[in-house]
Amino acid sequence: MRYDAAPDDVANAYRKLIRENIDYDSLVIVYSYDRELIDGIVDLILETVLCRQEYILIASNQYPASVVKSKFLKLNYSHIEYVLSCLRRNTLKVNNIKKYLLAALLNAPSTIDGYYQAEVQHDMPELAVRR
Repeated sequence: MRYDAAPDDVANAYRKLIRENIDYDSLVIVYSYDRELIDGIVDLILETVLCRQEYILIASNQYPASVVKSKFLKLNYSHIEYVLSCLRRNTLKVNNIKKYLLAALLNAPSTIDGYYQAEVQHDMPELAVRR
């Protein structure tokens, strides 16, 4: 990314990269009923990546902006699908959806495997590894 580029050019380049990373075109085909939500997630990721603060507050924790930006730029289709699934299954009242989504996006790479393992073990306990 060129540092001397116009702000709109930088934002458009990041938007394009984010959409490529998450395979946006496929997401909006598979989850056409969630298109506005997916667009909001893309906008939220973009807003966070463009943030000029040194630290970003997520889930009551201050994270170095560079760490958050790096994680957000590594999000892929599966991570967004997982966040959509978590949001769909949530039955608790979400008072601040922006904060909820930021936390879900930040944690998605760390929690996705455990989540799906727990789902499989719940649905097919005969496959659970006993120790």
